[in-house]
Amino acid sequence: MDRAPSTIAWAVLVMSRPIHLLLVAVVYVLGAGIAFAHGAVFDRLSLAAGLAALVPVAVSIHYANEYADHETDALTTRTRFSGGSGALPETELSPSVALYAACASLAVGAVAAGYFYVRGWLPLHAVAILALGALLGWSYSLPPLALAWRGLGELEHALLGGILLPQYGVAVASGTYSRAAALATAPLCLLVFVNLLALMWPDREADAEVGKHTLATRLSATWLRRLYLVFVLATFGSLAALTGSVLPRPVALASYAIVPLLAWGASTYTKTESPLPTVLAMGVLAVAQSAAWFHVAGFYLIY
Repeated sequence: MDRAPSTIAWAVLVMSRPIHLLLVAVVYVLGAGIAFAHGAVFDRLSLAAGLAALVPVAVSIHYANEYADHETDALTTRTRFSGGSGALPETELSPSVALYAACASLAVGAVAAGYFYVRGWLPLHAVAILALGALLGWSYSLPPLALAWRGLGELEHALLGGILLPQYGVAVASGTYSRAAALATAPLCLLVFVNLLALMWPDREADAEVGKHTLATRLSATWLRRLYLVFVLATFGSLAALTGSVLPRPVALASYAIVPLLAWGASTYTKTESPLPTVLAMGVLAVAQSAAWFHVAGFYLIY
């Protein structure tokens, strides 16, 4: 077993899942864009502080998942976006490396959030949302709840990534919660659920072997395809229903860029092991909506 510092450093970096962190940052910016479109004052320092507190907390959630899923990750057929990072099986490092990294990252995030709050750069509402997000994120993987192991992980992650994360961006930018923002991100929340269905599919056999009861292990391929289609239709149905009320037309129109990607995903889901179409749709929706919200807010250079 190679315990060289360079090996541990490489594993810690890979387990942080940099691509996922990029998406986390985009959804955070999306929430801030919603706040700016509703009149919040643009403050670079607060936005930077919010992101600086968010990243280590998000990283800790990734590490906690790597620790909890080390057995299934050793068994699964890994894709670029599912099956964990693969760092622990590849390096044969102890899973405790991921757990120590998770605790250290969470501590860094907590200290950062506390410091930024004391300095007045991070509102109390944002700190509260970040704390709730950390609790839910760890509960996704670890006992006593271990929601991903009980068939509730897809729903929990949809709420975490589709509602709570953009709400954190709103709170950082505006200092408070927003019911309108929660409604505005409903299509994103539904798509996160679709994305989780796609991500869990390649891991179904390994998950079943270690007793992790995701929807992909509980439902047949036929029912999973039906569920996928229902939530895709719900995503577009919510876009149509919310356009002109909580969703400005530029935001809604930008969102329809994901139509071909989700059509591709619907035609391949459960028929291939790759979640790529749905992952791309997730990223495109987050980027397109972020840009459109900033456009509505009047930040034309960003758009």
